[in-house]
Amino acid sequence: MLKYKKILFKLSGEALAGTDKFGYNPENLQNFVEQIIEVSDLGVQVGVVVGGGNIFRGIKGLSKGFERTKGDYMGMLATVMNGIALQSEIIDHRKKSTLLTSTFMEPYAKRYTPDRAIKLLNKGEIVVFAGGTGNPYFTTDSAAALRAVEIKADILLKGTNVDGVFNADPHKDPSAIMYEKVSFDEVIDKKLRVMDITAFALCSENNMPVRVFNMHKKGNLKAVVIGENIGTLVS
Repeated sequence: MLKYKKILFKLSGEALAGTDKFGYNPENLQNFVEQIIEVSDLGVQVGVVVGGGNIFRGIKGLSKGFERTKGDYMGMLATVMNGIALQSEIIDHRKKSTLLTSTFMEPYAKRYTPDRAIKLLNKGEIVVFAGGTGNPYFTTDSAAALRAVEIKADILLKGTNVDGVFNADPHKDPSAIMYEKVSFDEVIDKKLRVMDITAFALCSENNMPVRVFNMHKKGNLKAVVIGENIGTLVS
């Protein structure tokens, strides 16, 4: 039995690159797409917000001399490139998918509106969201939170390269403890790294639960949607 029937999945650009650091790791891309299709075939409505950090991060553009707004726009374009790659891989697996962007990007994608996204999800298509929110100074985490609220998702799922939310960086501190469940208030009080503040506030204000889990482990996405206690639940 499904615990969640409509999900918004946040996939970072860094996850697409994996150990390659830049561009696309074919094994990672295929693994993510296979997991997404697996839950879609169960009858779950799936929306995916994709980041662009494997190509360009707007905030890093500051160190290269770019004005912040211009850097963020470049980052948005990077997410569109990732969106095209993700959508293409989904279609190659014989599954219907539409790429929606926050700004006009025809012929590469269709313009995002909540109604259009919901209609496509109701038809069983996997909807990929790119272009962030369409505004500078907002991260793709914020875009994921916003899209989750707009399409009335049951939960926002954030796939990472660690098993959940820890009290310290598990890559640097082997004694770091993972939380199975944590409240929005605890995340603020303990300054836990879940999402950026804007994204987190949007989820908190709209009672949108967030589950953070390791997307690199095959089968984890399915485990989450059927209700297994995978990763960390923030609610």
